[in-house]
Amino acid sequence: MSLETASQKEYKDPETVVVQDAENVYRPDVDTSGVDERKLMRRIDWHVVPWLAVLYLLNFLDRGNIGNAKLYHMTDDLHISDKQYLVALTVFFFPYSLFEPPSNLALKKLRPSLWLSFIMLVWGVAMTLHGVVTNYAGLVGLRVLLGLAEAGLYPGIVFYLSCWYKRNELGTRVGVFFSSATIAGAFSGLLAAAIQNMDGVGGKPGWAWIFILEGLVTVICAIASFFILSDFPDTAKFLSETERVWVIRKLQADMQFSAGGEKFKMKYVWQSLADWKTWLAMGIYMGFDGPLFAFSLFTPTIINQLGYQATAANLLSVPVYAWACIMTVVIGFLGDRVKTRAWVNLGLFGSGLVGYIILICSTNPSLSYFAVYLAASSIYPTIRTAWVSSNVEGSYKRSAVLGIAIGWGNLNGAVTSNVYRAVDKPWYRLGHGIVLAYIAIGWLCSLGLYFHLRRENAARERGERDEVIDGVDNKHAREENGHFPSIEAARSEKGDKWSGFRYSL
Repeated sequence: MSLETASQKEYKDPETVVVQDAENVYRPDVDTSGVDERKLMRRIDWHVVPWLAVLYLLNFLDRGNIGNAKLYHMTDDLHISDKQYLVALTVFFFPYSLFEPPSNLALKKLRPSLWLSFIMLVWGVAMTLHGVVTNYAGLVGLRVLLGLAEAGLYPGIVFYLSCWYKRNELGTRVGVFFSSATIAGAFSGLLAAAIQNMDGVGGKPGWAWIFILEGLVTVICAIASFFILSDFPDTAKFLSETERVWVIRKLQADMQFSAGGEKFKMKYVWQSLADWKTWLAMGIYMGFDGPLFAFSLFTPTIINQLGYQATAANLLSVPVYAWACIMTVVIGFLGDRVKTRAWVNLGLFGSGLVGYIILICSTNPSLSYFAVYLAASSIYPTIRTAWVSSNVEGSYKRSAVLGIAIGWGNLNGAVTSNVYRAVDKPWYRLGHGIVLAYIAIGWLCSLGLYFHLRRENAARERGERDEVIDGVDNKHAREENGHFPSIEAARSEKGDKWSGFRYSL
């Protein structure tokens, strides 16, 4: 049988596949016929997703609560100017971005329960100390430490989920976990409005108690995470041996051939840097991460400048985030059921373009408030995350690609955290224009990635990427595509570059 025939037999659908070659089955000595798939997946969901959502809620809450604290005279009490406040926001993003790729590699090398719990403990302590800071230098130092510690959580969780779920299962789970970011946005406004009533308790202002109480909750959850978080499928303690084998076989059937384990090699990092998908993914993440940080940091301020007082502005941000939460879950669910994620992604960026065009042109507070909802609809749903991760095979390569792309996206937060200047209030047209440009970049890169993936799939269907396999007669095979002793060796070595791999559009 030729390689072309074998590929067509095993991989008719890029997202629903069944491995038929018994020689390539993981642990063929284990009988998994008695596993109830629906019951097992429900149990995995309950063990994996909810706690990750809690962690990301705390991550997003601690990162953005400085915007709420500012409304309660934090800058006045610390005697810092608007420019110094923007610098304090900006310095967070440099360690936050640069530490993401090595953090993802450390997560794979160590255990998720150990690494994620450790970085969470560090940022919880840093957040608590925000409440006792007395000057500009102390605030800047703590923002740097917070950025360094928080860096590993989001890319780590995305990579971790991709090690548990098939490509057509990932979007819903990522949507559910990421919806906690929108809950954090809503919750932060409610919490800030409530906690600021502690103004004067212990001789501390209300904004300080926002940092102290939220930081202490993070510290407690970090300690609990060490015991609650499960590790990867091949070592998960809540699964039986048969169930672990079943999960790994399922992932390998979905072209995650590294699911059974993979040793780190530096070449995986170089492969990720040389892959054109990485660079387009960087543009996509830039297109929604930059606006995401601007939105989360400045939504209360923008609403405040439309004529609402501090507490009212915080409370009016709640329904915006509630809407974003609904959209995140719905789009995640839809993305797993629509075969072409690219069009959903383009539609999301499109709604953001409309929203920010309205914000630039509007002089009506009610219309501007409506446009904020359109912006939230674009920024928060995370189908881009599932789309990128599902098109990279090799656990270390996937972790590196996600770390690089998300890190670059987050680095742009250093720009967007400076675009809403006090001198531009109340309409902030310059800031809205810059965010609009970011969303346009994301839209163009999404379109480019779609066409590149579609062209590559077509080339593989024509046999233009077929490797030379010993013992396999294939008229399309070319030496420049590689020479391997077996199909399994080609899969393992080339990952998503293997001729039998089909990209998810």
